[in-house]
This record gives sequence, structure tokens and C-alpha cells, in this order.
Amino acid sequence: MTLPPARPPLPSDDKRWKLVNATMRRNGYAGHALIETLHSVQDAFGYLDETSLRFVAASLDLPLSKVFGVATFYHIFMLKPKGRHTCVVCTGTACYIKGAGGLIEGVQEHYGIDPGETTADDRLSLLTARCVGACGLAPAVVVDGEVLGKQAADTLVPTLEELA
Repeated sequence: MTLPPARPPLPSDDKRWKLVNATMRRNGYAGHALIETLHSVQDAFGYLDETSLRFVAASLDLPLSKVFGVATFYHIFMLKPKGRHTCVVCTGTACYIKGAGGLIEGVQEHYGIDPGETTADDRLSLLTARCVGACGLAPAVVVDGEVLGKQAADTLVPTLEELA
């Protein structure tokens, strides 16, 4: 008779870990629930850090490399805390051809951050997406969930500056 692997203790007494653990328990601590579990961690904490990735790997009895691979493959997962505001620049074909690169460069120059980074004051995160489904509005940007079309760096940066 083989015993199931021992579950690691929760990383802290933070109640959010109980929500994550409930997701894993509901799925029988099965590896096929990895993506759902990572969503649960991100919903609870806002991002996936090394502690959470190690805990999920141990709890689901998966190699850390697999958990990290899934977390980095899907752009929806964040490995760093997000800023209070997010700017997602579409880099799909239509947007790229119509100037998405210039939008990214404009934000980089003004804020000193690269895609995937957040300003030092945690005010703004710059992200990219392969497509936001607004090709007719190219180049498109999603700022705090609102799609802005036909953008240019000289109009985008002032829009971002207006965010409180």
C-alpha cells in the first residue's frame, strides 16, 4: 500500500492560502489542476512569487520546472506585483504594422520601464499582448481594462499621466 504524498504546510497563516488550498483540495491535488491553481494564487495575491510556485509544485507533486514553465508561458500570469494601473500594448500584426513599437518606446522612454515591468512607485505596469481583438482600431492599447484605439506615443503618454 502506498501512501499519498504528504502535503506541505501552508506558507503562512494568511487566510488567502486557505483559498488556494481549497482549490487544490477540490481538484484532488491533481496535476491537471495546475492552471486553475495558479489562477487561484494570482487572484488571492495579485501575482505569483517563488514561494507560491514552490508551494503549488510541492502540493500538486509536480516538478518546479513544470509549474514555472506554465506560469511563464501564459501571459495572463504575473511574476511580479502589478502597478495600480496597467497599460497593455497590442503587438498583433495590425497593431505592430501601425506603430505598436513606437507606443512601447514612448512609454519606455517616459517611464523608464520595459514591457513586463512596473514603475518604482508601483503606479504603472507596462504589458504587451499578442492580440486584444481590436484590429480595426490599430494600434490599440488597453489601459485599466478600457480599449483605446488609433494611439500614438504623443497621445498615450499624456493619457497615462492623467491616471490618478
